Amino acid sequence: MTNKAILLTDGLFTTTDAKTAHGLIRGTERYTVAGVVDAPTAGQDAGAILDGTNRNIPIFSSVTEALTHLPAVSYAIVAVATNGGVLPENMLADIKLCLQQGLSIVNGLHEFLNDKPELVALAQQSGAQLIDVRRPKPRHELHFWTGEINQVTAPIIAIMGTDCALGKRTTTRLIREACERQQINAQMIYTGQTGWLQGVRYGFIFDSTLNDFVSGELEHALVSCWRETGADVLLIEGQASLRNPSGPCGSEFLVSGNARHVVLVHAPKRTYYDHLPAWGEIPSVESEIALIGCYGSTVIALALNTEGCSREDAFAFQEEYAGRLGIPVLLPLEEGVEPILPIIHALTSMAHAH
Repeated sequence: MTNKAILLTDGLFTTTDAKTAHGLIRGTERYTVAGVVDAPTAGQDAGAILDGTNRNIPIFSSVTEALTHLPAVSYAIVAVATNGGVLPENMLADIKLCLQQGLSIVNGLHEFLNDKPELVALAQQSGAQLIDVRRPKPRHELHFWTGEINQVTAPIIAIMGTDCALGKRTTTRLIREACERQQINAQMIYTGQTGWLQGVRYGFIFDSTLNDFVSGELEHALVSCWRETGADVLLIEGQASLRNPSGPCGSEFLVSGNARHVVLVHAPKRTYYDHLPAWGEIPSVESEIALIGCYGSTVIALALNTEGCSREDAFAFQEEYAGRLGIPVLLPLEEGVEPILPIIHALTSMAHAH
């Protein structure tokens, strides 16, 4: 078995629904991404379409074409995150085709492949595995909150957003990598299926965890990670947002995860939650910072998602928000996240001093 994988995106590659694919193309330690199946963008390089960086990951129009060109692929990853975690209909045919070719399927959706008898039968015939990443843990493996989090002396930073699908996980990963380059031992806590797919070691899948155990699973991940890695700083990947009505989320990171510091991710050109007017307007960054302050936590930097922005727009927004807020404003994809490093240095040296 190799860890080589193809990504199935059902024609959604250029939409935010393919954020799982986007994350895996930016980097994963668990799999080697060999190609993408996405008919509308076939023939191009996946990295070039994502952010202009050629990554030698070809896009194919079909599973058959991909497998003809790519040797030794062992996995096909369902690389979309749809509303409600439903499997796109057309993808079923692709999955069957992959199983017939002996590929194991990795699925991060709420709809489980192991619940579909025809897929289970195909997998058994070809010796392939069906890996449902979001299948809830059995009850005996879950942890209840204990208060042990209060023993952690490393600063805990939550990367939160004013909405869903903004780049919280990507920002977290970039901060972790920037810290590594400065010899700061930063560890990321994953809270979604893509973080697991990217090979992050500590974390849990928030939205498939029984509500009573969310706080305990978060605490357990943070405490275990800190004890076992000696982390200088712990970075929690956020989920949804505090006020997105379709799934408000994040107070757990501040309250139960004791994250006293927050990097807030915001898209200046996005008016409505998830782009849906019926879900309501996204409140101002100032009001979000004030709300986080009510929980006793401090926003130490703002990171901008520059969807719909020209390069000029992006830098203009950066200047405007920096002036309004008086904190570093990061453009993670345009310039990286280095401006936050002096703050992290200061937080870790304070922690070491104590």
